[in-house]
Amino acid sequence: MPPRAIPSARQVRLGAELRRLREAAGLVSRDVAAWLGTSQAQISNIESGKHGISEERLRRLAEHYACDDTQLVGALIEMANERDKGWWEEYRSVLAPKALDLAELEHHGSCIRTFQVVHIPGVLQIEEHVRAALAFVEPRTPEDVREARVRFRMLRQQVLDSGTPYDVIIHEAALRMRVGGSKVACAQLEHLLRTSDRESVTLRVIPFVAEGFAGAGLAAQYVGGVVPQLDTVQIDTPHGAEFVDAPAQLHRYRAKFESVDSAALPQDASRDLIRRIAQEL
Repeated sequence: MPPRAIPSARQVRLGAELRRLREAAGLVSRDVAAWLGTSQAQISNIESGKHGISEERLRRLAEHYACDDTQLVGALIEMANERDKGWWEEYRSVLAPKALDLAELEHHGSCIRTFQVVHIPGVLQIEEHVRAALAFVEPRTPEDVREARVRFRMLRQQVLDSGTPYDVIIHEAALRMRVGGSKVACAQLEHLLRTSDRESVTLRVIPFVAEGFAGAGLAAQYVGGVVPQLDTVQIDTPHGAEFVDAPAQLHRYRAKFESVDSAALPQDASRDLIRRIAQEL
């Protein structure tokens, strides 16, 4: 089977974790290939996500690497055995691969923590907000592509229906942005209030008057994996979503999210602030 031309971020992550296990064991790919009875190129393709790996072979590698973390190995096997195509695959030839990677990441997340300063998180945006934002940012985008992006953004909201714990912190600045005009902005705030009634959703706000807050540049989404080693941070860039999963970086982002968490209002006070802003529109 030829290598995958464009492996998904999840496939790349599986390979990266296998590479980390090999490096932690102090082994080089050439020796691992010889032990496994395959080529060094095959090991390289597995570790880059371009080739899949069977459960049997993955277990053999984990044993060879002296990895006794059964939960991590089990999670990697689950990733390796995934065969079903998610709903996002319908858009593979329509939208950028990174957009699909984000939907897949959210789908598999055990929990999601989001902090946004000047944007309403995509999963919480109403359709009118999405349309207005896309029309402003990408006015020359063909209508069919724009419609696909709208549908895709709305389908990402399935993660809320799944019951995945969703902890979102939004700065007051994002709540006061009148994307699409006052009427749409008010409807968007009302939607946030309704969504915050869900048992799985925690919505809090950092007000302009928060003392000492200096985290305007920390906007990110932290998606928990089945085990902590498989956590991922997603960052929005002008070129699409970027994913961070190096252990040291994950540790740094956990600390950053704790700082952001300490600056946010309690949920009831946050809801009161959202209501006051809506009344001002």
